[in-house]
Amino acid sequence: MAGGESQTPVSLSERELQIIDLVAAGLTNQEIAEKLDISKRTVDNHISNILTKTATENRVALVRWALQWGKVCLNDVNCCILPNHSDGTVS
Repeated sequence: MAGGESQTPVSLSERELQIIDLVAAGLTNQEIAEKLDISKRTVDNHISNILTKTATENRVALVRWALQWGKVCLNDVNCCILPNHSDGTVS
């Protein structure tokens, strides 16, 4: 797959999914931090972990991955409600 995007689903926390959604909406790390009332460094760490988990190299590749796996909804495209697992993670 182009861009080194993961070809298998990964387990992401609710916070990681929130951050992916905000990245897809075009927010900077500072804007995400302000919106979620957390530090920018925390956002930086979350994004680093997300990029590692998803085997993506940058924000653009992450958004492509998120669209492919149905993790984000942009302009009513790719919108669906994903079931939660019993352990609280969303796949």
